[in-house]
Formats: sequence, C-alpha cells, structure tokens
Amino acid sequence: MKRGMNFFFAIALLLAGKSPAGAETTLEKIARTGVLTIGTRTGSPPFAYINQKNEWVGFSIDLVEQLVLPPLAKKAGKPVKLEKKESTPPTRIPLLSSNAVDLIAETMTDTRSRRDSVDFSLTFFVTGAQFLVKKGSPIKGIKNIGGKRVAAQQGSTNARIIRERAPKAQLREFPDQPAAFQALAQGQVDTYTNDGIQLAGLRVKAPNPGEWEIVGDFYSYEPYGMAMRKGDADFRNVVNAGLMEGIESGKFFELYDKWFGPRGELPYPMTPDVRKFLIYQVVPK
Repeated sequence: MKRGMNFFFAIALLLAGKSPAGAETTLEKIARTGVLTIGTRTGSPPFAYINQKNEWVGFSIDLVEQLVLPPLAKKAGKPVKLEKKESTPPTRIPLLSSNAVDLIAETMTDTRSRRDSVDFSLTFFVTGAQFLVKKGSPIKGIKNIGGKRVAAQQGSTNARIIRERAPKAQLREFPDQPAAFQALAQGQVDTYTNDGIQLAGLRVKAPNPGEWEIVGDFYSYEPYGMAMRKGDADFRNVVNAGLMEGIESGKFFELYDKWFGPRGELPYPMTPDVRKFLIYQVVPK
C-alpha cells in the first residue's frame, strides 16, 4: 500500500512538471518573462486609481515603477515591464498564492495575522482608521457608533476592529471604496470607515467635498507594506533594497511630495516622526 501511494505521488509530481524543491522563484519568473505583475487598486486615490485620462496611476504604483523595477531589472539582467491587475482586500492574498500577481502594491496594512500567509516589505506609509460622515452627523468617533450603520471594505483590518471594539454597530461590508461611498451618499449607511488617508482621497474626489468630513481620532495603527509570497526571501530583499535606496537618496520623499505635498493630489504633510521612522528602516550598505 505504501509503495502504491509513493508511485502515485511520483506520477503527480511528474505531471506538475516540477518538484516542490524545484519550484520557480519570483526572481526566476521575472527573469524568464521580463515582467513584474502587481496587484493594485483602481479606486483608492492617490495610492492607485484610474484618473480622468483613463490612466492607472498613484503613489504606490510610482514606488514600484521608479524604486522597485530598477533593481529587479539589474538582477534579471534585462528590462522588466510592469503589468497591473486589480486587487481588493478579499482578493489580494489569493492573487499572490495563485501566482496571478507577484507583489501587492496598494493600501495593505502589515499585520501579524497576515504575516502567517504573506511576507511584507518595509513600511512605506503610516496612517490610522477614522470615519467619513456627512457634515453635521452625530458620529464623532468609534465611541458613538453603537446602533449605527457602518460601512467598511470586505476583508479590511477596519472591519475586523469594528466587530471587536464596537459589536453593537451594524457593520456592512462592501467590495471596494466606490461601493461603500455610494452607499453612504445614498443614505444606506451612516458612516464609512477606512484609513484616514483613504477617506481624505475619497473626499477630495467627491462631487461636493464640502458635504463630507472626516471625524474621530485614529482607532488603529495602519502601516502599509508591499506584500509578496511567503518565504521568497531573495525577492523580498530586492524589493526592500529598492525602497531603501529611494529613501536614502531622497527619491522616495520626492514621490511622496508629488502626491501628498502642498501641490499634490491630496495634501497630507509627513510628520517629522514618520519621516524619522521611514529613515530608520534603512539598514547600512
């Protein structure tokens, strides 16, 4: 019986084409195809979104194009093209595990529970969860959402925290930001909760930004990182090296200013503490 099982296992490996030990790494895949495929967002300005010219743009996309692609191309020994696929909180880890994408570059919070499934790059943005409401709303923060209809994105850390800390809230989960904001605009929910920076991006893009306000202190810590398949240390090292080089050279801060500076898509000044934290992630050469 044991010999028969081993025989069928060997046949299965032959049909699969490779043994687990010989599986292609992400760097080998990129060297073979000349393509890095990322999962990113279509409606999360200014991190990743489709603009009025129907261009897929954003801060996280710029980070990949300008900081991550160059060291990948050097490692591959040839130019590497960037391809983008849409990812959302419920789909991004499955996209990675199925090899549909190589890297998630959007607004994914690095958490201990997610580290069981994926690896993360160093942190490239820091924010916290708040609430978007119509002006004049009685909702001022997480302490007074009991009984209120609260929209959140499916699979988000915000939804999990609301379930844990505000069990009396009527949590309603939506597949993406546009759907959640539409529900808020139509009065189907009383508030939409997400990371403060994402709410600010939604507000500035709304038809009448003055109708909306962001309320409440941060009720979570949300460090954004780029996610990749678990255990692919060589690929992670190249991604981190590109981000570190960008921080050290100042290119990272130029890109930040492009999107979040006074003349950027969404003014959101970087605090001295956050700048120091980003710089302290850079290890010596």
